[in-house]
Amino acid sequence: MDYKIECLVDAKCMLGESPVWDDRRNRLLWADIDGAAIHSFDFDSGETHKWSLPDRVGSFGLCESPWFVVALPDGVYLFDPEDGDLERLVDPEPERPTNRLNDGKVGPDGAFWVGSMDDRPEKEPVAALYRVTAGRRADKVVDGLIISNGLAWSADGRTMFHSDSTAAWIDRHDFDPETGETSNRTRIAELTNEQGRPDGAAVDMNGDYWSCGVSAGVLNRFDRDGDILETIPLPVPRPTMCCFGGPDMKSLFITSLRVNVPQEVLDRHPWTGGILTMRTDVAGAPVHRFKA
Repeated sequence: MDYKIECLVDAKCMLGESPVWDDRRNRLLWADIDGAAIHSFDFDSGETHKWSLPDRVGSFGLCESPWFVVALPDGVYLFDPEDGDLERLVDPEPERPTNRLNDGKVGPDGAFWVGSMDDRPEKEPVAALYRVTAGRRADKVVDGLIISNGLAWSADGRTMFHSDSTAAWIDRHDFDPETGETSNRTRIAELTNEQGRPDGAAVDMNGDYWSCGVSAGVLNRFDRDGDILETIPLPVPRPTMCCFGGPDMKSLFITSLRVNVPQEVLDRHPWTGGILTMRTDVAGAPVHRFKA
């Protein structure tokens, strides 16, 4: 397919991540991790908004209430966008102060799934993936990770994808959307830097997995068995995460980062750090909300 890629918002995020489609308000939200903020673009008014947080925002999700569930470095919080109140639910890793929380999404079970990462320059496999509930539980599901990433679920809620963006693999799990239990973990892909190490991702209604290749400036579309169906070059060198949205869920939104990108590269790629958009031939799987 010949994709027309445009810049929706020239946000110039230092570390744009975690795009989330809000179908109830017809808006796109995303985080700037290093900017310690959540942003939104309202499709009805064309206006943008920014909520500043006290620390880096690894990821966030929507709640059934107007609140957001937010991963800050030291724990998972409920955030009230109206008055800025924060309520910590749980710190999954109090014993690991050199880790921080990273990629996270609300799953089909209504829990917030969030992974951690080793935040030191020399990284080790000391991170993990957690299932966080409104009952202030954080159950460890996968450990031995370096940078947990790439969470996404199939439309029927019975398949979960998960990656490690430094170890550069993608796993598929069977998933119970009622209980949140995972089983049959299967390694479906291992990527090179040239192919694009797997960062944030989304799943379409056909069950294909769209993964930002952060090291190669591409978007890779995989089938459920990990075969690459297509590789889409992007006009930014470091894409970080994608999500489906729009009234028909056939718009794909892509975040990217500027931090540590050389100026000469920024000069050639002026949309770096912006929010890209393109139309796809298939709708994305629905967005879930945290049962707070």
